[in-house]
Amino acid sequence: MEKLLFGVSGLPLGDGKKKFNYATGIEYLARIGLDAMEMPFVRSVNVSEKNAPDILRAKRDSGLYLSAHGSYYVNLNAGDEALREKSRERLAAAARAVRLVDADIVVFHAGYYLGQESAQAMAAVSENLALLPSEGVRFCLETTGKPTQFGTVQEIAALCTIHPHCRICIDFAHIHARDNGALRGYADFAAILEHVGRELGRSALDDLHMHAAGISYTAKGERCHLPLRESDFNYAAMLRALKDFRVGGRLIAEGPLVEGDALLLKEAYRRL
Repeated sequence: MEKLLFGVSGLPLGDGKKKFNYATGIEYLARIGLDAMEMPFVRSVNVSEKNAPDILRAKRDSGLYLSAHGSYYVNLNAGDEALREKSRERLAAAARAVRLVDADIVVFHAGYYLGQESAQAMAAVSENLALLPSEGVRFCLETTGKPTQFGTVQEIAALCTIHPHCRICIDFAHIHARDNGALRGYADFAAILEHVGRELGRSALDDLHMHAAGISYTAKGERCHLPLRESDFNYAAMLRALKDFRVGGRLIAEGPLVEGDALLLKEAYRRL
């Protein structure tokens, strides 16, 4: 994928008078000029045999790109095997659901360190990634927003070199918050893209899944998402780096303004 697509996480807001479902949300997003939606399976998998035909029809008619965010209740480094198994089951359920609507990406947070060193946590996560279904789905491990969470750019890139069915999801807001406002200028965003390209190759930059948002944080990492214009997140520098590195794929806007911030990003990128 050479083109950079812009989309939203979750259902759009619209004018506040109409409540969207996935099918009508897809139609609306395409109508206002957006390209992608990340369906939130964060508390439950909400695509089934019942609603999948309408979602699939809307997707095909609009050309919108669909992905999904897996359950928040995943920890592939849990100390209890029963909890690790349950995490794998949740991810497998998400994979089955995205295939129903002709999608193939499940984004998720891999887990927590639980007091372990990075290498020890990585070994456990890697062992469990190997047990996930590998046919017809790409599991995108998301960079995380708190130092207690497994998921730096370096950790995830290393895992993606081992597991062909895994990809990296760069959440720029999480990286910014994790290190207490680390992404201050162009060079900081460029360093991330350079690392991905060096470790995973040009093909990773051609088809990269990303999140962006305004974000509130403390020394302990992320607190909550904010509108882009109400935060210190330097989205202009991010977009310039994406343009210069010729990044393709999807940039998903998260946060309370939903499609408002996605349109802001797309228009700002178009002007570069």
